[in-house]
Formats: sequence, C-alpha cells, structure tokens
Amino acid sequence: MATAGKVIRCRAAVAWAPGKLSVEEVEVAPPKAGEVRIKIVATGICHTDAHLLQGFFPKIEFPVIPGHEGAGIVESVGEGVTSMKPGDKVIPLAIPQCGECSFCRNPESNYCQKFHFSESQNLLPDKTSRFSCKGKQIHHFLWVSAFAEYTVVPEYTVAKIDAAAPLEKVCLFGCAFSTGYGAAINTAKVKPGSTCAVFGLGGVGLSVVMGCKAAGASRIIGVDINKDKFAKAKELGATDCINPRDFQKPIQEVLTEMTGHGVDYSFEAFGHADTMIAALASCNMSTGVCVMAGELDSEISINPTLLLTGRTWKGTRLEGWKPRECIPKLVSGYLEKKFNSDLLITHTLPFAKVNEGFELLLAGKSIRTVLLF
Repeated sequence: MATAGKVIRCRAAVAWAPGKLSVEEVEVAPPKAGEVRIKIVATGICHTDAHLLQGFFPKIEFPVIPGHEGAGIVESVGEGVTSMKPGDKVIPLAIPQCGECSFCRNPESNYCQKFHFSESQNLLPDKTSRFSCKGKQIHHFLWVSAFAEYTVVPEYTVAKIDAAAPLEKVCLFGCAFSTGYGAAINTAKVKPGSTCAVFGLGGVGLSVVMGCKAAGASRIIGVDINKDKFAKAKELGATDCINPRDFQKPIQEVLTEMTGHGVDYSFEAFGHADTMIAALASCNMSTGVCVMAGELDSEISINPTLLLTGRTWKGTRLEGWKPRECIPKLVSGYLEKKFNSDLLITHTLPFAKVNEGFELLLAGKSIRTVLLF
C-alpha cells in the first residue's frame, strides 16, 4: 500500500485524563519488526472502556487511546511477520497469545504472561508507543486501541479471520461475544438440562445466555435492574427474567427458592462486588459453579463458608479461548449461522459520535454500540 512505511495521520478518540474522550488527529508510526498496522473498520463500545474512563481499570497511563473490541484490515506489516499480509481481515486481541510462555504452552490455559495483569500493555513490547498527538506520546490500551482509525499491535495479538466476515458485525468477537459465550461453554462447561442464572444482561451477559442455551441448559434466569433488557434476553434464550428491586429479600434467596437448592451455574457479568457475592451465593452450595465474567470495580470480601460446602468460584479472561486459534473458528461458526451474535448490536454510530455511544451504554439504553470509521 502507498502508506506502508510512512507515518499515517488519522482520527482517534484520546482520553487525556479520566472523563470524556476527545476526537483528535493523531500520528501513527509504521510497524516495527514483529508488528502489524491495522486499519480499524468497526469497533464496539464495552463497559471495560467505560471503566477506563472512570479511572477503575488498573495500571493505565494517560493520555491513552481506549477501545479493545475492533476489527479491521491489515495495512502493513513489520519485518518478520509471516502469519498475515496487507489486505487480510483481522481482529486485534486484548489477550495476547505469544506461544512461548508457560501459559501459552499449557493446553488447558488461554492466559498469556504478556497480558496487562502480568506485564503492562500501555506501550508496545519495546516500551515505546506508535501514537502521538500534538507532540505528545499517547499510550496504547491493551495493545489494541481500537478507537483509532489505524493501530499498531504485535503479530501475536492478531487473529486472521475469514475474508467473508462482515467486520461491523464480528468486531464483537474481540470481547463481548467471545467472553460471554465462552464463559458458558468453556469455563463453566454448562451441562444439558442444568439451571443457570446470569447477572447483568449487557453484551457479555446476553452472550452468556446464548452459550447456556447452546449447551442445552433447561432453565436460564436473567437478572438485571433494567427491565428493558428482558425482551432481548428472552429472545436469545432466557426462560425467566427477574429484577432484584421487585423483591424484599436478597436475590440469592429468590433464586434459591425458584430452583430448590440454587442454580447449577451462575455468571456475574455486571462488574459489581455485591452482585458477585449474590451470584456466588445463588448457586448450589455443594456442586454449584460461579463464573466471574465481568470486570470488577472494587475489591470484595466473602464468607468462606460459601466455598467450604463445595461451590466452585472461577474467573478467566476471554473465557477459555486460545485467542489466535479460536477466534477465527468462532467467526467461521458465525458465517455458518451457528449463532446470531448480530442481535447484540442495538446501535450503530459514526466514529465521531463515540461519546454519544458511551452515554447510551451508561444510561442502559444500548447492549452494544458499534462505531464505524
């Protein structure tokens, strides 16, 4: 391409500090060895990005370009990149798969030691940024920074996908759909005929509902304080939907009464400490499994007897998928119409309206808003 090897000037949403985003013209340097420069076509707005703007996400440095749920086309590649070429459709991944660390080599793990919780992803692996604006260095977010028209990422954080995939639809596979669907299929391993409760019916929670249905759960109870989400949840497979505010007792007691001894599997996709405890307490005290699928906004403390009786409490990132291997397979499943993740997209906006997209999210009026460049 004519832009290969050159600095590209393009639009990006920059968070100069916690708060709102500012759409700016930024400079994006060409990829170095082992890196890929991607033209982002579409990106979803996730609660994790909202947590960043609210100052909740750990170890973030400002100014930063958020966004981690994008899809695009390879513009150019650095020296040594062999798994993709300019023109390929790709999804940049917040969870790397370096293929070399002990976690990557473990077939039972999808974590990578290069992920942000182990090694900061505010700068690329050589500890420099490819972004600048107004003469200042701009930090990366999880190496993805999908709120930029062009971004540069390491090769091992990119999944090449089917050329037939519609990028404005499959961008959700970078986070929401993969996380929720995988929480049910991979992390909890929901069994046919089981009962499930899903706390939080946003993009991740509704993807959990889809995963529970695909796994053959007989009862799927959606829990949310926003009743406007109930119709969508039932369309995707929920059998019941309840609002904790409609009851005088703790929601875990309500769920236990509804199911006899608690649900077989519970999922917390809301990201609050109190709902995490409620989700744990709502599953069967002996064999119940609770999966943390949301991004928690604070530390929590629990009564250890919740676990001593036999419950299992699990957490995971991108819910068990080895990303570079599995995300392309999920996209193929989408193209084969094995599931309809399109139903999660409630709004599509031009990129310039990124702040309006966050307003919809925080007001509970959207499930997923997709921004188009």
